[in-house]
Amino acid sequence: MAVRRTLAALAAVAAILLLTTVPAGAHGAPTSPLSRVAACGPEGGRADTPACRAAIAEGAAVREWDNIRVARIDGRDRERIPDGELCSGGLSAYRGLDLPRTDWPATTLTAGSRYTFRYRTTIPHRGTFRFYATTVSYAPTRRLTWADLEEKPFLTVTDPPIRDGAYQMSGRLPAGRTGRHIVYTIWQNSNTQDTYYSCSDVVFRSPSGSRTERPASAGASAAAPRTVPRAATGDQAGEPAAEVPVAAVTDAHTFPRPLAVGAAAGVTVLLAALVAARLRRAGSVPAGRPCGVRNHRAGRRRIW
Repeated sequence: MAVRRTLAALAAVAAILLLTTVPAGAHGAPTSPLSRVAACGPEGGRADTPACRAAIAEGAAVREWDNIRVARIDGRDRERIPDGELCSGGLSAYRGLDLPRTDWPATTLTAGSRYTFRYRTTIPHRGTFRFYATTVSYAPTRRLTWADLEEKPFLTVTDPPIRDGAYQMSGRLPAGRTGRHIVYTIWQNSNTQDTYYSCSDVVFRSPSGSRTERPASAGASAAAPRTVPRAATGDQAGEPAAEVPVAAVTDAHTFPRPLAVGAAAGVTVLLAALVAARLRRAGSVPAGRPCGVRNHRAGRRRIW
């Protein structure tokens, strides 16, 4: 009876530890070009900008920056996600990301050039990424609608490689644009029923290097946020400076996932050891036998 009570108590501790340390339903968001939710998140470096403060005040669950997902869309994005709610994926918890502003943190890009897109992942999945650009008539002073996006994506990639914690996809940016625009990313999983939505604000400049921006509307700050240039490498050589990809983010109230798995494994080992000790004292298990303790490290998989 004492062994059963000990087993039940330690199992409860292990369950509580797992529930409080492993974030649920976290998967990813674009970090290059920097998306609104990643920019305003805990490690995006833009939380204090006027646009991020306004979004959070309106409602933007930026601590779950990697979780703008909707189930069972099955490719019917234009039918299921309402106009004016594209950046939030139609989710009320992220409605602040739909605010029409001209001062969202933006990445400067050269129209028509090649670019390597990075989509930070916290739980990898198989699936297809579709990148859309806003039309030449887009105005950042109004909420984004489906009519503001080109009918077809300018880049589609299925199951891209993961490098340094991010999906990396190389493609050519749309030409014939200058000023503020949005790169809209849809990630449709093939091994789950989830689809993810993200808005990345960009400032297109012409290949000659000149840049024309639309004037800011009344009531919205036109001050451009500071951007951090990243050295061009690989197929990005010769491209304009872009945002540094956001590091893997953890909620301020949780441990990083490898620590959570390690803590849970530690509780499991402790549980087995205590039960073995109880059974040895009761004469049920010979001394020196580990009572089923396994090497938990062998099965661990690093996903951060």
